[in-house]
Amino acid sequence: MAHICRQLIGVGGSCAGWVGLIFATATNDWVRTCDYSMATCLRIDELGAHGLWAECRVSPTLYNCEFLDQTFSLPAYVLVSRALMISACLLGVPAILLVLMSMPCVRLPTNYSATIKKRRTQAGGILFIIMAVFGTIATVWYPIGSNKDKKLMSFGYSLYAGWVGTGLCLLGGVIILYFQVALITSPSRENSFFYSRRSGTAREAEPPSNHAKSERV
Repeated sequence: MAHICRQLIGVGGSCAGWVGLIFATATNDWVRTCDYSMATCLRIDELGAHGLWAECRVSPTLYNCEFLDQTFSLPAYVLVSRALMISACLLGVPAILLVLMSMPCVRLPTNYSATIKKRRTQAGGILFIIMAVFGTIATVWYPIGSNKDKKLMSFGYSLYAGWVGTGLCLLGGVIILYFQVALITSPSRENSFFYSRRSGTAREAEPPSNHAKSERV
């Protein structure tokens, strides 16, 4: 029961992290910049919100965005962050499917052994960790690159969502892999043997009732 709860926690955390990465990729409030001095920007309350797909001008009376459609003229950190975040979002689909299909409550055809379920769980956990690595690189490199190009004032909610999603994907992937390692290292009665007092030879373990009978003999 503890293993199932641990796996459910890993799957839930990873799914929440995947949603956070999708939200961060789709929104355009990664960093807030200031074209003037800090005091001037605070006085006029006008900031620039920058994301992967658009640059917006934010003020109490205006919210205007300009989409970044000139792909080849964009800085390298924007293009790489786009590619990494899109890859992380796409990897979430097979990762979730692999982990869900390996759940103990999911019934597979008889020709699927427990080894295949274990491999699917391992593959899903590794994919979640790869998603976390992609998200970490993108959400760290983007504000560093923005700070070099513009006067970075603060981080936006999209960047915070990306950090939270990255952390949840990493935590969920580690929990899923740890669950699988615990299952592999835990003793199982499938391949266990016991010695008969009468013959002294090793035989395969029988169900508990039969085992008790043989001990009384």
